[in-house]
This record gives sequence, C-alpha cells and structure tokens, in this order.
Amino acid sequence: MQTALAIIAAYLVGSIPFAMISSRIFGLADPRTYGSGNPGATNVLRSGNKKAALFTLIGDALKGTLAVVVARQMGMDDTTIALVALAVFLGHLYPIFLGFKGGKGVATAAGVLFALDPILGAAVAGTWLLVAYVSRYSSLAALVAAAAAPLIAALMHGATHQTIVVGILGMALIGKHWQNIQRLLAGQESKIGGKKKA
Repeated sequence: MQTALAIIAAYLVGSIPFAMISSRIFGLADPRTYGSGNPGATNVLRSGNKKAALFTLIGDALKGTLAVVVARQMGMDDTTIALVALAVFLGHLYPIFLGFKGGKGVATAAGVLFALDPILGAAVAGTWLLVAYVSRYSSLAALVAAAAAPLIAALMHGATHQTIVVGILGMALIGKHWQNIQRLLAGQESKIGGKKKA
C-alpha cells in the first residue's frame, strides 16, 4: 500500500504544470498556443520572457528531484524509489491536470537523475549543455543526452533498477521528440531563443 501511494503521489507531483503556472504569473499566453505548443521551459522561452522560462525549468526539475528525495528519506527500497522516479517523470509527460498532454520531460528527467545520482545527473546535464552550446538546438541536445544517459548509468552502476529506469526515461524522451527529429532532418527546427520555423 505504501508503495502504491508513493507512486500515485509522485505521479501527481509530476503532473503539476509549471509552464502554465509561470505563464499565468508572468501574464503570458498559454504556451500550448504558440511555438511548438509544448508546455515546457524551451517553448516558454519563445515568449521572450526569460524569467518565466527559468521559473518553468526550475519547477519542472525540482518536482523530479523532490519525489525521489522524499522517497529515499522515507526509507523506501531501491525498487520503490525507481518506480517513484518513473512515476514523477510520466506525470510530467502525461499530466492528469492537462488532459494527459504534457511536456517532453527534459527538465523533470534531469531532476530525477540528479536525485538518483548527482554524478550521473551532472554527466548527462553536461552532455546536454555541450550539444546545446555547439548546435544551439535544444531538441538535439535532449536527444543526445537521452541516448547517453542509460549508457552512462550502465557504466557507473551496471544492470540495476536505477539503470533500467534511466533507460526507460531515455527512450521516452526520444519518443516525445519524434517531431523534433523530423524537423531536424528537414532543417526546420528552431534554435534556442529563436522563433519556431515555418
């Protein structure tokens, strides 16, 4: 029962739509109505309001971190912690508060990874930052980091529940970026801080 409640609570925390909250606080349009239509930090940034984008980024990351840290502080076993990590991530991707149509999960996944293992989180975040800096494509950086995450986790910890969850997160992130992959291949993907291309 405790495991089930922890998973449900993590999912609900993951469902909190910080892109919508920040947009209301800063008086912006619904992020689902412009740019990529994605309720996430990168799309909020397209509004031109960097503070709103930062608020969204921090909020989405912290909810991932919070769920895992609380589960660990409550003394839950590694399997339950792994399930909680997956639940909070899926909550962001498929939030009950937005009709199960959420963001792409990059910030929340980062928060989860840092909570599971700070070194793993730093390595994956460093991969994202490097690719984003060089290419100026947030989506490409997310794809490379998502693919690298389970490999890094496997090298660090071997075949554990944590590594399996990281692998699922990576595959889900790549799946949520399918349209971005198509736009990247077509040369139509917008760069960080830029307008969405036609």
